[in-house]
This record gives sequence, structure tokens and C-alpha cells, in this order.
Amino acid sequence: MIFPKKYSAIVVGAGHAGVEASLSLSRRGFKTLVITMSIDHIAKMSCNPAIGGLAKGHLVREMDALGGEMARAIDETGIQFKMLNTSKGPAVWAPRAQADKKAYQYRMKQVLEEQDNLDIVQDVVADLIVENKVIKGVITERDTSYLSDIVIVTTGTFLKGLIHIGEYQQKAGRMGDHSAETLSNVFRRLGFEVGRLKTGTPARINMRSIDISKVEVQSNDSIPFSFSHFTSEPPKTIIDCYITYTNNRTHQIIQDNIHRSPMYSGKIQGIGPRYCPSIEDKVVRFADKIRHQLFLEPEGLDTNEVYINGLSSSLPEDVQYEMIHTIAGLENAEIMRIGYAVEYDFCNPVQLKNTLETKLIRNLFFAGQINGTSGYEEAGAQGLIAGINAGQKLINGSPFVMDRTESYIAVLIDDLITKGVTEPYRMFTSRAEYRLNLRYDNADERLFHYGHQFGLINNDDYMRFQQRIESIEKGISFVKGWYIKSSEREYPVYKDNNVTPGSHLYSILRRSDLSLDMVKDYYPELNRLTDEELSRINTHVKYQGYIQRQNEQIERFKKLEDRKIPESFNYDEVEGLLTEAREKLKKIKPLSIGQAARISGVNPSDISLLMIYLRAS
Repeated sequence: MIFPKKYSAIVVGAGHAGVEASLSLSRRGFKTLVITMSIDHIAKMSCNPAIGGLAKGHLVREMDALGGEMARAIDETGIQFKMLNTSKGPAVWAPRAQADKKAYQYRMKQVLEEQDNLDIVQDVVADLIVENKVIKGVITERDTSYLSDIVIVTTGTFLKGLIHIGEYQQKAGRMGDHSAETLSNVFRRLGFEVGRLKTGTPARINMRSIDISKVEVQSNDSIPFSFSHFTSEPPKTIIDCYITYTNNRTHQIIQDNIHRSPMYSGKIQGIGPRYCPSIEDKVVRFADKIRHQLFLEPEGLDTNEVYINGLSSSLPEDVQYEMIHTIAGLENAEIMRIGYAVEYDFCNPVQLKNTLETKLIRNLFFAGQINGTSGYEEAGAQGLIAGINAGQKLINGSPFVMDRTESYIAVLIDDLITKGVTEPYRMFTSRAEYRLNLRYDNADERLFHYGHQFGLINNDDYMRFQQRIESIEKGISFVKGWYIKSSEREYPVYKDNNVTPGSHLYSILRRSDLSLDMVKDYYPELNRLTDEELSRINTHVKYQGYIQRQNEQIERFKKLEDRKIPESFNYDEVEGLLTEAREKLKKIKPLSIGQAARISGVNPSDISLLMIYLRAS
């Protein structure tokens, strides 16, 4: 059957990438269809019931500044909020929130259901309709053809998903949901390079069975914040989380049974995440450690399930039971869901343009774990960018491509399409060379104009943003123009810190022992500002020297990015290129000298030859 309604765009999957992609399209007025295996599992948190964290919190703030939904959802459904890394500089501060996973999921489901221009169908996509290397629609397992101009594939871990618990195997993308068994073969048929990755999740236990007297309480921080720029009041923490540790007995049980782990017995072929390893992997790789930290994280307000963060495992059930019961506070833990690993297919992202459109099939986009990433935030960011660029194609507009100086999202996409993936990709602050400029707190300053440009930030919100930036700029101007008067010498903070009349306010605030909060009450120009505005001014003042040096680095970076390479460039004509470099350049087809220099296997000598040839041609 050919469905009678033609769509502008079809989104395959309604996980975190699918949600952002479909909302970005439908909110711009494009008739959009989401096809999902289960409407009840829209935006389901398959693993950790949390949003944000190191670098991931930056991605969420950036999505929000571009008009995404994730930040608003976690502000409304979060149950514990923490600002991480506050002992370090503001460039690496990172918001994180524990979610009520069901409330989060149901909220996202309702948002999609109520969205204009968006239809939702529960089915499984089995094939793609492609004509002359242009996508035309999809075919489902029920043999229904849906036609569209654009298709965005966001299949998560469901492509030939295979669950492992010891010897036990089940075809599933996650426990309780079956796998998509045909699409991987479709991609191979179309010429895509398809690989295999692995991820995992820990057991869930009953909160009532935890001995709270034996675990550490992890309360919220006192620093108020919200993920979304549109949240009027910082959300409140409702619950505590807890910390406990593995021990020698736990490790001995794992070591005694390591041969029963599908990771070590050879049953799992996919490559797992280096930075989020299973507990058996940790015990083997870090044999010198006498314990590993575990976080006990409640999964919601209306459930007793607790997620054991740090204990991901695919060991047999009997081994998981035995090892969990050796852990302090969990001696009598009631295990409600067992941990497991899942293998799944992905497509190497070097096959994508920087818009996330595939190079092989026009108007076909990939976003999320199909591109080899891990994490809700990385998936959501890709979904949003794929959706925006799909919308641009539908109106013949310019593609939306940010560079690495503008956002963590740009770093994520550039890493994927330039370097490819050999293991699940996770975002870290260390991946961003210009992270001092890419702070979580200034995402609006960097990206709001884009969200407004694409119609995802309305005029009223954009006007409020402009007023906020104007207030910050006025505050900075005041600080830069004010010198301490003789009458101010007796102010306690100045007297106690030996500040003399004539001192430049801007200079004294750069001292480590003074801050804007300490002097704001003396000046009406500062006292009327919000806490967020004061914090932004304080960061600007204290880090201006570092920011200036980073801006100089950015200028050098942009010079290389501005040296474009024609898409039709023939690398075989460049004499002297090393074989590996030539092959990588031909495969990836970098858009600029800067991108070419970031390709693994391309050396500075190759770049020099390339620049000489481009100047001569």
C-alpha cells in the first residue's frame, strides 16, 4: 500500500535524535512523519536516567539555544541537579541532572503528539525507496510505502541489535524491544560501510533493599542553574543520590568468572565504549585499583528502581547477583532488572557531509547512534542539526554548518565526519580546542541568532535574549570605566583588601580574592543585574587575557578553514602525497585545508603539498 499522504520529511526512530529532528522540521511548518517501533517508548532513557554531565551539559545548552527540546524537558522532569567541576575554571563547569525517566519520556511523547505538522506512526521501517541515488521514502514491515522528499534515519542501537547476558542472547535493540533486522542490509546494498559496536547497561535494584546506613549521601549543589534559557526559575532538587564502592571480593568474583563474560569469550564482536567500560572491563584493565566508585541513582519519583551507575555488565545472572551482594549497602539488594550488553550495527560517519546528509544518497540523513556515537546528548544534537539542514534543503536554503570555534556540536560533527569512528564516540571538554570560548553559560550568546534565523526561537524570546546581552555589555562597560573614588575607600571589601583610591575596578576584579558579587551592592549599575548576568561579567573580567589569546588562535584556525578545497578536486594529480593521505583525502573529501589537516593519517608534509598545488591551480 502507498500511504495517500506525502510528507516533506520522514524521521525513522523516535529516540533522542528522532525527537529533535522531527520537532525542528515540524516547527518550521514542514509536514513530518515519525515512524517508531513503539509510541510508548518515545525518548526512552534506555540506560542512565540523566541528562548532561561533562561536555554533555554543554551540548544540551547549545541545543536549547538553537531551539531544541531536551533542556526544557529535563528542567521540568529532573529530580536532582548538580553543577560538576566547579573547583575548576568556568570553561569546564558542566550541568547535570538526574531525571524522572518516565516523566521525561511521557513529556516528550506529549510534546510530539501535540505538535502541529507532525504525524506519528507505530511501525518498523524495513526498506528505503531510492531512485537514481535520491531518497523517495520508506517501506515498513507491514508493506506500507510512505513517500517524502527527505528521510532522517535515527535508529539508535536497533540495527541488528543483539542482547548478551552470559550465554544468553536475544535479538533486541534494548531489553523488551525487538531489533530492526533488515535496514543494515539495505545500507550495505546501497554501498554504505557498516560496522559493529557494543554498549551496555547495569542492573537495577529496589531502593527498599538498600542499606542506606552503609552508603554515602550525594546531595545537590547549592549553585542554582537551569538547562534551558527559557526556564524562569532554576529547578529544585527533590531527591538524593548515593555513592558506594566495589571491593576485593567483588573483583575476585568477576575475575573468577571472566571466561563466562561474552566480551572475553568472543561472543561479542562489536567494540565497546572506551570511556564508559563495563565493570568486568574495569577490573581487567585497572587490576591495580582496589575499588571502583558506584553511584546509586533513583530512576524516578513513582518507582523504587535504582540505577547502579558504574556497574555495567554482561556477565551471567548468577555472577551479577553474587557480585552485587558483595558491595557495601547492597548485601541484600533485590535485583529488579539484570545488566546486559547490546551489539548493534552503525554506518561509519565519514560517509556523511558536514550537514549529516549522506554522500551516497541525496536527501538521506543519519543522526545519533547510527553514526557511532553514545549518549542521549550527542544523539539529540545530531538530530537537531540533521533536522535543521533537512529543512534548509526543502527550501533550497544554505546549509547550516558551524565550525569548531562556535560550539561543541560543531566539534562533535567535525570529529565524526573527519576522523570516523572505531569505537562509540563520547563528547569530552578536551575534544574542544577553544573551550574557554565555548562555556555552558554563553551558549545563547554564541547560538541564539541561529535558532532565531531558522524560526525555532520566537521573536519575544529573541528580544529578551538581546536585552540580556545588552545588560551584560553595559555591566562590562561600567566595570571597565570605573575607578575607585576616595569616598569608596572605606567600603569594607576595599578596606579589607587594601584597595586604594584611583584603582581601576576592572583590574581589581581580576584578582583571585575579589569578585563581582563582593562589590555589586555598592553600585546600582551592577546591583540591578541578575545573578546570571553578574556571573557572565565576572567570567569575562577574570578570563579576558586567556580569552584574548584564544581568540588569536581562532583567527589562525579560521585562515585554514577559509582555504577551501573544491569538491571535485583530484588528489591523484598532487605529486608526493603519501598513499595513506591520498586514500583518506579521496574518501573524506574535506571542504577546507583545516579539515584536511585534522584527518588521521594526513601529515603536515601532505598539507604543505596540497596548499602548494591549490595555489598553483
